[in-house]
Amino acid sequence: MTTRDEMLASIAKRLLDFDTLETRVTSADFREVAVWSVREALEAAYEAGRRAAPPNKTVCPACNRQIETRPL
Repeated sequence: MTTRDEMLASIAKRLLDFDTLETRVTSADFREVAVWSVREALEAAYEAGRRAAPPNKTVCPACNRQIETRPL
């Protein structure tokens, strides 16, 4: 299981070509990034969070059985 910070670092490395998300207090902290790359990285982070969400347990109003739902 990866931590949130590990997941973010992985997305930043893979999609934005960032070596690290640590502050270095140098010009390396500032980069030009294409907006489509930022969008792709945000979508990947959202999807990772969605997949990590625990299922919602509720009772089906039609059949009275316990069911699990997950966010789309």
